[in-house]
Amino acid sequence: MDLIKDWKIIKKHISESFKTNLHVSIASVSNKGNPSVRPIGTLFLNDNQTGFYFEKFSSGLFSQNAKGNNKVCVLAVNSSKTFWVKSLFNGSFKKHPALKVYGELGQKRKATKTELYALKRRMRNTKSLKGHKYLWGEMDFVRELTFTDVEVMKLGKMISA
Repeated sequence: MDLIKDWKIIKKHISESFKTNLHVSIASVSNKGNPSVRPIGTLFLNDNQTGFYFEKFSSGLFSQNAKGNNKVCVLAVNSSKTFWVKSLFNGSFKKHPALKVYGELGQKRKATKTELYALKRRMRNTKSLKGHKYLWGEMDFVRELTFTDVEVMKLGKMISA
């Protein structure tokens, strides 16, 4: 899979993963060389192999890691039970079940009105719930991401491509 040529496919896969998991996992490496991974429910992708996520709960973790090593890996898994059962029944996946997208952490900055609107739209179904305010209230800052490579997760004979 090619990052630039297949970017629309990558974006669609990550969108489908959000629908089944409500998050993706983002991994980085600490200054001590320890791997660290966090679920992120606020990742948004642009059309030019870049993206951003709202940095609230992960701010200490990734901010510290970015000082020594700004490399990250985003893991997006389609966990739809229907997708998996159909694939198991057929003996193959019609689409890739998981992708790893590699990139670099950029600057932490104040979110734009457009970015805040995208977050509001994504979280609109939970607005009336008590936990909505705790998780997604006061999301003021984003961290930029620039993607550099993509890797399809191989699952033996279940993957034809």
